[in-house]
Amino acid sequence: MQMTIGKLATAGGVGVETVRYYQRRGLMGTPARSGGAGRGGGIRRYGADDLRRLRFIRAAQTAGFTLDEISELLALDQSDDRARVRTLARRRIAALDAKIAQMTETRAALARLADQCAANEAGPCPIIAAFEL
Repeated sequence: MQMTIGKLATAGGVGVETVRYYQRRGLMGTPARSGGAGRGGGIRRYGADDLRRLRFIRAAQTAGFTLDEISELLALDQSDDRARVRTLARRRIAALDAKIAQMTETRAALARLADQCAANEAGPCPIIAAFEL
């Protein structure tokens, strides 16, 4: 399977500029042009491995990994350092747990404000008042 950068981006669910950004960051390679280097020298062709890598990057981002962490994960894929991969995953889990706790607190506070708003039709709305500076 050979595709242009546009088809690669579409298949990976990103824009072309995102693919180029990943290339600049060293997360993805940049294939040679089909007709050689130089102006009008051809089109870069991407294959199934490029698409797998792009999808890996996107999935890792969805899991909350930073691009630096993703770069490290990609490098670790070439080694057998599973302990480091587990460390990165556990760190990400801890960050997600902290975010979940914060969101749970925020939800509870907003629910209290909504109840207060419903309980009293007079005076300032507690929800609006809570967000004022």
